[in-house]
Amino acid sequence: MSRKRILTIGRTGQVAQALASAAASRPDMDIVCLGRPDIDLGDPESLRAAITRYRPDLILNTGAYTNVDGAESEPEEAMRLNRDGPAHLAKIAAAEGCALVQLSTDCVFDGVLERAYRPGDPTFPLSIYGQSKLAGEEAVRVGLERHLIVRVTWIFSALGSNFVTKMLELAGKHDTLRVVSDQCGCPTYAPDLADGLLAMSLAALEPGFENWGTYHLAGTESLSRHHMAVAIIEESLRAGGPGAEVLPISTENFAAPARRPLNARLDSSRTEQVFSVRIEDWRKSLTRCVHELVMGETCR
Repeated sequence: MSRKRILTIGRTGQVAQALASAAASRPDMDIVCLGRPDIDLGDPESLRAAITRYRPDLILNTGAYTNVDGAESEPEEAMRLNRDGPAHLAKIAAAEGCALVQLSTDCVFDGVLERAYRPGDPTFPLSIYGQSKLAGEEAVRVGLERHLIVRVTWIFSALGSNFVTKMLELAGKHDTLRVVSDQCGCPTYAPDLADGLLAMSLAALEPGFENWGTYHLAGTESLSRHHMAVAIIEESLRAGGPGAEVLPISTENFAAPARRPLNARLDSSRTEQVFSVRIEDWRKSLTRCVHELVMGETCR
């Protein structure tokens, strides 16, 4: 079996770290994770130099401007990293003959549908962040035929900053938490997401693969932010961690600079059909994640 060379852009984010961990024990791939200053989405020459040096079969871009609220006041920076960076990547990948997996987001949708969003549904981002990620998608589609755009949502892990780590941090400081109850999504454990992304990448590198395009990869269970917060606090208490009362609040009454889609659910059935990849049982993963955080098994 020939080992595939995968270059991951992003090193410190929770998805990038999960990818590095997942690939470490696999005999079918060599994976290199690069971040700043070794590679910078805002610097086309650094992208070209890294791709020329490592000559990957596939590039997996987890790098991005990810501060949803911050993008409202820094639209140029968000576009530079989320639109222009993928555009440069696609152009360089086309010239070098390698494939590209570009991570995107549920925020490309407006959240008005009553069902989970499918890859072909119309996009209408509500925020600068969503607009920048959609522009990145479009740049990849134009610049490179051999691409997979993979939209993800509500990622959590014991690494980095995410909804789980934030709830535990707040529970350690406050007796009462107010969490929006009208935003629904599909919690997705980063290590499970990493396994799925690697499986999709390897399948795409098989001879004769033709199913390039846009996919969703997310957990199969949907629930509100409020219900997820309740589950986090329950797990925390079981592990001996902080607890707090979790009260529901509407998005309208929760001030935030950027608008989020009330419906962030993603339908991953096409991904399962094409790649036989499915993410489920997020609650078991949540137990593992919270115990790692509470018991101090992860240095965060």
